[in-house]
Amino acid sequence: MNAMTAMAVRKEKGFTLIELVMVIVILGILAAFALPRFADFGNEARLATLEGAIGSVKSAAGIAHARYVADGDDPASVSLDGTTVTMENTNNGYPTADADGIGAAAQIDAADFTIGAATSNVTTITVTDTVGVDRDGDSTAGECSFDYSAITGSVSNRQTDDC
Repeated sequence: MNAMTAMAVRKEKGFTLIELVMVIVILGILAAFALPRFADFGNEARLATLEGAIGSVKSAAGIAHARYVADGDDPASVSLDGTTVTMENTNNGYPTADADGIGAAAQIDAADFTIGAATSNVTTITVTDTVGVDRDGDSTAGECSFDYSAITGSVSNRQTDDC
């Protein structure tokens, strides 16, 4: 009787090989369904970065313009919290379309964003890790960007194809 009790106790300690294999199979099936949902957060991160930059540029343009108006006499630059921002003082008084203007006002980091050369006071600001990258396969790279106009202080042409 004692020998049978000892065997029964020994039998109930631990899992059988079949139970372990079944748990591994179930975890594998769950992973196969869950992994695609979590695999590509890069697109959402780049999109959020772009949206954050758009909001920052809009706010910075408005704040710099308000300082420009408050300073009067069409200043060539304004100071925002100790940062000098060059202004487009031949038009409406918004930050220039370059790193010293809107880049400084919005505190856009050159490691995260590329500010293109201004054409007619409009520049394209692109998420840096998308420059030269064509994620959507349309043969046009760098479409994770937006345009900033130093004439109106506005943002336009939001592109998210390569984000």
